[in-house]
Amino acid sequence: MSCLEQILLLLMVTQINCVPIFQERCGYKSCTPIKSGYVNIHLLPHSHDDVGWVKTVDQFYHGTNYKSYRAAVAYIYDTVLTSVRRKKDRKFIYVETAFFWKWWMEQDEEDRNVLRKLVNDGQIEFIGGGWSMNDEAVTNYQSIIDQMAWGLRRLNETFGECGRPKLGWQIDPFGHSSEMASIFAGLGYDGVVLVRIDYEDKRLRLKNKQLEFVWRGSNNLGRPSDLFTSILPDHYYPPSNFCFDVFCSDEPLVDDTESPEYNIEKRGDEFIKHHIEPLLNSHQTSNVMIPMGRDFSYQDAEMWYRNLDKLIKHINNKQEFYGKKYHAFYSTPSCYTAAVQQESGGVLSSPLKTDDFLPYASDPHQYWTGFYTSRASLKRFERVGNNFLQVCKQLFTLTNLPRENEQKLNKLRDAMGIMQHHDAITGTEKEFVAADYSRILSIGMKNCDSVTEQALAKLVNIESENFQSCLLSNMSQCAITEKSNQFAVTVYNPLSRTVNKVVRLPVNEKLYSVIGPDGKAVNTQILPISEGVKNLPGRKSNTTLELVFVAENIPPLGYKSYYVQKYADGDIVTIPDQIKTHQEANGSNINFYIDSIAGIVNRINYSNIDLKVEQNFWYYKGATSGSRPTGAYLFRPDGEAQTIAKNAKFSVYTGNIVTEVHQKFSDYVSQVVRVYAHQNYIEFDWIIGPLERSTGKEVITRYSTNLETKSTFYTDSNGREAMKRVKNYRPTWKNDVSDAETSNYYPVTSKIVLKDEENNLQFAVLTDRAEGGSSLKNGEVELMLHRNCLRDDALGVEEALQEKEFGKPIVVRGSHYVVVGHVEPATQSEITATTIEHKLAEEKLLDSWVFVSATEAKSFDQYSKDRLLTFSGLKRSLPDNVHIMTLEPWTDSTFLLRLEHTFEKTDDPVLSQPASVDLKELFTTFKINSIRETTLGGNQWLEENRRLSFRSTDQDDGNQETVNSEAKTLLSDLVVLLQPMQIRTFVLYISTNK
Repeated sequence: MSCLEQILLLLMVTQINCVPIFQERCGYKSCTPIKSGYVNIHLLPHSHDDVGWVKTVDQFYHGTNYKSYRAAVAYIYDTVLTSVRRKKDRKFIYVETAFFWKWWMEQDEEDRNVLRKLVNDGQIEFIGGGWSMNDEAVTNYQSIIDQMAWGLRRLNETFGECGRPKLGWQIDPFGHSSEMASIFAGLGYDGVVLVRIDYEDKRLRLKNKQLEFVWRGSNNLGRPSDLFTSILPDHYYPPSNFCFDVFCSDEPLVDDTESPEYNIEKRGDEFIKHHIEPLLNSHQTSNVMIPMGRDFSYQDAEMWYRNLDKLIKHINNKQEFYGKKYHAFYSTPSCYTAAVQQESGGVLSSPLKTDDFLPYASDPHQYWTGFYTSRASLKRFERVGNNFLQVCKQLFTLTNLPRENEQKLNKLRDAMGIMQHHDAITGTEKEFVAADYSRILSIGMKNCDSVTEQALAKLVNIESENFQSCLLSNMSQCAITEKSNQFAVTVYNPLSRTVNKVVRLPVNEKLYSVIGPDGKAVNTQILPISEGVKNLPGRKSNTTLELVFVAENIPPLGYKSYYVQKYADGDIVTIPDQIKTHQEANGSNINFYIDSIAGIVNRINYSNIDLKVEQNFWYYKGATSGSRPTGAYLFRPDGEAQTIAKNAKFSVYTGNIVTEVHQKFSDYVSQVVRVYAHQNYIEFDWIIGPLERSTGKEVITRYSTNLETKSTFYTDSNGREAMKRVKNYRPTWKNDVSDAETSNYYPVTSKIVLKDEENNLQFAVLTDRAEGGSSLKNGEVELMLHRNCLRDDALGVEEALQEKEFGKPIVVRGSHYVVVGHVEPATQSEITATTIEHKLAEEKLLDSWVFVSATEAKSFDQYSKDRLLTFSGLKRSLPDNVHIMTLEPWTDSTFLLRLEHTFEKTDDPVLSQPASVDLKELFTTFKINSIRETTLGGNQWLEENRRLSFRSTDQDDGNQETVNSEAKTLLSDLVVLLQPMQIRTFVLYISTNK
């Protein structure tokens, strides 16, 4: 079939490449048939290739820094290609698309065609398919979906249907989230393979034949989020004594009967007796999956395959061992899944799982809960990267930039995909590798800078405008605002509804005027920069002041530009000697109170709620003794937490926009507590560090309330659905409570919530990055902010977690946002605390982006001439419970759109109802001619997705409402219906508005 015929006959989701066409024998058609009456041994050749860890991404790929770790991924791809093509029964799985793509771009067309044929024949299969094997504890759902979609798009463009993964392969993340299961189901996957679950949980599953089960990722979505799940019984390494690689020391198999080294009979029997037989009573079917690979294995693939060929031949020739018949063959995780489905009829006796696999403990006293906080600054940088990536993709799409610019956008897509890796955002990498991750992300953001600058210049209608991001604003440093007598501020809103944005800019004078796009003056306030910020290592600024104003009613997917000039009235008021709450004259919705002696927050008032809340800082001394001390992965405190300071020195500053309390607790802990007029949350802006390198400290903050919470609290799952947590409790096994603190720590990627149901009160803390957290006492929230560990925890990094920046121990700055309110509406018109939290979480995750521009215009009139000072990408805001999660360029004539319902079924009486979105005439710069729905990753038409069916015998959904094909979708009318928590993905066929 010619390329022209392909184009005429095939409507692909992504670009069609004119490549040689092979007959497709991939997928389940390529699986070796299982044998009835036999134990079917699925041997899985694989290599687990970390996208950075103890070496950088490029070092792992090219093989440099060889003495540090003997790994070169490029050679794995080379040797696997050669070995697999030698025999048609050999198989291999590729996982990390980031590495595959580096290798693919280096190949000539001949080798590309060899791989295409192997993929089409099903000998090489892509599993997982994301840009990296992402972490599941500290990642945000937007970043997970983006990195999965980015990897799947590359595979789809390259191989078409045969490159589409059918299974998740999450063998190394340190615990597993429900949201990730829901994402895999949304991607159209048939299942997922896991390894790292709690050792007590795994022990019970082995005993009760529950290694395979159905996992419901979302109780809101119901059965469509069900996912077949298989847990490898031991690890993803090969059985002991059966590793055949350049860094393995196991004896090879010898089947030459005339050789004195002949050992196949002995070794084959050993393989069956010691590694297969013990597993037979742990599986529900005759199928056993055995991973034959490990970290960076198959650098000499033929060593593996020669030995595995002999093992398979020996087992199949002998057939019967110890009274049972065995059938061994090369397989893949998807072929194993299909075999289980075939034999079981898709009905599994294991109970339906509806919770998650967090936290993860590998052994007694080894809870992997330290990485929830490790490298806190890197975790924040990743969130900033996601924020900017969405801004960059939206602006690229709204202005329909020339496609050659997409290479710059791709740099940030690549970087953000790498950042989701389970040894990147987790903080479980070596120090120099963390620095390289930051370098990669910085380059990606710099490339997208040129995209946003070009797009904004096109919208503003001034090609010479220079729109810059002040990425050092976290240390109150921005050259343009500090040095210019006049400058412009353009605030872009990536949300689908109108928002207000508080703009804070470092300046050198007390008198400024800010003129809005309507030509009217905007209220301003000048505030002193806190001492903690002024003393940040690496800060190259002498300014001591910040200009604050509110950019009001920023339109959805749009911007407003402001003209800033020195001269006008500002105000700075200092109240050092008296206790000042936020002034009622400011029209504030929420107040906080300071203890006049201790200098710490001790009460919060909101509406008719008066809540006792005491906030302070503490630290755990990290354990340094034993074989597993506290480290990058593990949290192991040596004793109870100790108070850093009982009292804080403080100053209060008030004005017409914000009231701030500047606190100093010690030489390494300071904070600004602030509340803005007309807002309903309190911000706690904390600075921790430098921590002494001679003392291991894990710094926490505690918010102690008088709520009665009955040992129960709630944390988010990757920024989406709430997970109920009960102290010292696991839903499916009896938890070991000897590790009181660390076993009760959970990842808090977005928020942690307390509920006092009897008194209808709710208290929530929202975070600006992932942190470890818990509620160890009733009415108390604890969050870990920063860590400094004296020893390595012997889990692979081989380096103590002692971060340095600018030649000094690192200092971390971050924010918490506290919300109080009612669990249920106290009045018909009241907004619940959960609804407030939803809105705030959206605004902090996808914050309005502030661009600054130097200008020579001496007045607003001169600046505004011929400029478009306000713009909206949408003609109307979307409903408050709906968000445009993704808007990005896809092909030359299409865009990709994701719409999400942001509320759960029980969050709000109104906003938890289904929502419809009319896409007709919605966007201002382009017209939608037609749409077609895809799976979550955008790589398969939804109507073509056919998932293998699994269910549990205890599963009884009754009349439970689920999200499925029955949901009314009026796509021909461009109307989309969304159920609570549903995400739907569409390819838009568009024409641009002239």
